[in-house]
Amino acid sequence: MGETPLTGNALEVRGLTRAFGARKALDKVDFDLPEGAFLSIFGPNGAGKTTLVKILTTLLNPSAGSVRVCGLDVVTDAVELRHKIGLISHNPLLYADLTAEENLLFFAEMYGIPDAEERVRELLESVELDHRRLDLTRTFSRGMLQRLSIARALLHRPDILFLDEPYSGLDPHAMDILDTLIAQIRGEHTFVMISHDLSKGLELCSHALILANGKVVMFDERDAIDEAAFRETYRATVGMGVA
Repeated sequence: MGETPLTGNALEVRGLTRAFGARKALDKVDFDLPEGAFLSIFGPNGAGKTTLVKILTTLLNPSAGSVRVCGLDVVTDAVELRHKIGLISHNPLLYADLTAEENLLFFAEMYGIPDAEERVRELLESVELDHRRLDLTRTFSRGMLQRLSIARALLHRPDILFLDEPYSGLDPHAMDILDTLIAQIRGEHTFVMISHDLSKGLELCSHALILANGKVVMFDERDAIDEAAFRETYRATVGMGVA
């Protein structure tokens, strides 16, 4: 185990750099995020958002700097850390030829979850898929797959949830279900969300971060942010219109 973590922080990022050859996808990124916070990360394609989340979720190692998630080092404590995080990404990480129920039971067994069948039933109801529990996931719509991937990510009651564009491709009903679910579990987790939608991201977050060219352009608590100034910084730095 590494050094003792700072108290009360879900994320502690110090001098984080990640290079791919000569290109730096992340360049000396620094920030702390308190436990129970909701961080929305904004920036254009190529800003370093996905690279940052991959490092925070132990899928990629830093080139330099240090990162602690839930008090654990993302490199030396990676195995232990994976039991404390949940990831919802563009890839639903589900098996197409298993049913919804079979998928969740498979992952429940991987995590050693007690009373797995009860936990699976509870989550299928919460994402409104209990009526499709015996259907193969290859028959599911994009919205249904996203809802099932959320249930998968919540199975082991992670301390921190990472959401990579979770609203992308969802119909209005699926978006409403996701909004309701986030509201219901908001007090139980720390959230980190990548978003191109400024309005939705600012609506949900307690903290906001703008990345551009691998650097932190702005990071602050939502209550301290002037929304007009934030949007202008986003436009000027990112060079794109407000989503």
